[in-house]
Amino acid sequence: MTDIPRELTSLEAAAQAALEAAADATALEQVRVRYLGRKGSLAAVLRSVADLDPAERPAVGKLANEAKQRLETALALRREALEAAARAAALAAERADVTLPGRPIPMGRLHPSTQILRRICQIWADMGFQIYRSRDVETEAMNFELLNIPAHHPARDMWDTFYTTVDGVLLRTHTSPGQIRAMREYCPEPIRVILPGMCYRYEQITARSEIQFHQVEGLAVGRHVTMTELKGTLVSFAHRMFGAGRRVRFRASHFPFTEPSAEMDVKCILCGGTGCFLCKQTGWLEILGCGMVHPAVLQNGGYDPAVFSGFAFGMGPERITMLRHGIEDIRYFWANDLRFLEQF
Repeated sequence: MTDIPRELTSLEAAAQAALEAAADATALEQVRVRYLGRKGSLAAVLRSVADLDPAERPAVGKLANEAKQRLETALALRREALEAAARAAALAAERADVTLPGRPIPMGRLHPSTQILRRICQIWADMGFQIYRSRDVETEAMNFELLNIPAHHPARDMWDTFYTTVDGVLLRTHTSPGQIRAMREYCPEPIRVILPGMCYRYEQITARSEIQFHQVEGLAVGRHVTMTELKGTLVSFAHRMFGAGRRVRFRASHFPFTEPSAEMDVKCILCGGTGCFLCKQTGWLEILGCGMVHPAVLQNGGYDPAVFSGFAFGMGPERITMLRHGIEDIRYFWANDLRFLEQF
């Protein structure tokens, strides 16, 4: 028998001592390379087994492998011990001070469209209008025919419509169909409602147009509702929304479901009427369309136009938000860009 067993014993004892002395991961790796690496001391002993007499090789090889296994086990245990010690030291150095105040949890916020929509609804509620919810998916009759827009009417070119796979069913292009539903539900009682909701139009998306947007429709029906009441009501709304001193004006317009029809402008919020990019140098900003409910629409809603009259109006919360804050691109509202949304 050669001196290899004695050499293995000595080598294992030295390696065990070196492992115990390793104070960190770097020192432990150096010990591993020195004794258990491909060019380490144990590998050199194992290579020398090949030079032994064939009768001695099995016994010596067994001793060498057993020594290697013991050293690898000791290495793994020492590595775990060092890692545990490092974790304990980190915890001791970084332990939480429970007397410190907690960090505030960042809160979400309302979307700018939702903020202005709630403001609009609050103003109209204070003025005695009830909120009436109507459906997003409508029939072609409700969206057009009953609003005095028969098939092939030129006014249909104003609305690029999303039609569904069901014949005669579409995504509403405006909140006006809710007028018919509200009238049929409350007839013959007087009505004073607003109808907020989302509208959909198959349009090219640009800085000024989107395929979806909010609208707030308003409707008042009674026995002696006049254009004067319409103007006074809308002026009161504008003063509550934009400030008591804000000047307004009405311009004649045309909508198939109102007669007469008008559009209402307010003095430019940015320049005060002197002319700027926001008002296109006119000094005025359009905020809504309005008019007296057409007799045919009243009749379709169940009211006798000889007895009842009414007014209606429609406005876009996104447009009002753009005017109030000088936003130039409507696409910001639906892009989910936090840099934009967190400003509100």
